[in-house]
Amino acid sequence: MANVKVYDMTGKETGSMELDDNIFGVRINEHLIHMAVTQYLANNRQGTQKAKTRSEVSGGGRKPWRQKGTGHARQGSTRSPQWRHGGVVFAPVPRDYSFKLNKKEKRLALKSALTSRVEADKLIILDDLKLEGIKTKEMRKVLDALKVGNKALVVLDSLDRNVILSARNLPGVATVQAGSINTYDIMKYSTVVATKAAVSKIQEVYA
Repeated sequence: MANVKVYDMTGKETGSMELDDNIFGVRINEHLIHMAVTQYLANNRQGTQKAKTRSEVSGGGRKPWRQKGTGHARQGSTRSPQWRHGGVVFAPVPRDYSFKLNKKEKRLALKSALTSRVEADKLIILDDLKLEGIKTKEMRKVLDALKVGNKALVVLDSLDRNVILSARNLPGVATVQAGSINTYDIMKYSTVVATKAAVSKIQEVYA
């Protein structure tokens, strides 16, 4: 089992925590990580883009001029794509971009993403994260004490309004509950900051 240092809110080391190798020490599957990220982004697409084809635009009921003798190129309809107000060739139509991943694949992708953060020393564990009020400055002070970069994902074990609202105005910082983590968020943010309780909950849910 991997041992990761545990810090307090001032950045002082207070101990260590053993991580479950079945979650934080698996063989990294980059293909599944890519598929999970692609699925997340695809499932968020609206798919409402639409343009009219030549069969849907107005006009074009008759041939604009006779076939020969005018000096113009022959034309059959004013709805042709080369005409102003003509239809679009291969126009996009509303569609569903979402696709499915098996439950085992999604779990392994998540475990691979978590393992990658452990191997890169980008998983920081806090013994606890509590703020007395909603203060962005205090949240920034905590992250600076932990020497976190510009992009960080803060994982909480439960809904903490003070922490969530304090982190909301920090660019590049996001909060998520342990039961709602996903591969996309883990890979998007360079550092994962999690409380001990949140890590325990992740190990309990995904064991």
